[in-house]
Amino acid sequence: MARCAELYNLLGQLLSYPREEYPGLVARCRELLRREIPEAAGPFDTFADRVNGMSLEELEELFTRTFDLNPVCCLEVGWHLYGEDYNRGAFMVKMRQLLRSHGVEEMIELPDHLSHLLPLFGRLDEQEAMRLSGSFVLPALKKMEEGLSGKNNPYEEVLRVVLRLVEVPALDSAGSRPDQTEISRKEE
Repeated sequence: MARCAELYNLLGQLLSYPREEYPGLVARCRELLRREIPEAAGPFDTFADRVNGMSLEELEELFTRTFDLNPVCCLEVGWHLYGEDYNRGAFMVKMRQLLRSHGVEEMIELPDHLSHLLPLFGRLDEQEAMRLSGSFVLPALKKMEEGLSGKNNPYEEVLRVVLRLVEVPALDSAGSRPDQTEISRKEE
């Protein structure tokens, strides 16, 4: 599957605090998914249909309740991997370096936030994307999805689409999953 940088950018924006242009982002993302990754369009359509017609205030409330007030679903990848451990700081430094080296502008969120990491996926080569996904992003996304599972929250569908997009075989050439320490050393 060819990666679509615009799609990653849009999903990153949809996993940011909603702004006035949110409905347009949802519509454009829906269009791209239908064209580029039809098998992921169904879950996204569910999300789009549920948020269609919500006011900006309702979207803001849903987003805040889903991600900001619920630590199980926070959008900071490093939090899911390391909590408040020192290693999270080292991870954020590495993510900031990756963002800068690939021209992804940081906004208000920390460098390990999905709104930054998703646009990064559209700019990484396949090997870099596999390392980032398999060792860091996928484990965090799976925890987020578990936190939303069965809660009747439309953002669960967005996380399913993101999982589908970043899911890659997390195996090295020997057939085993590299540990996070090894990945960190390779990226230095």
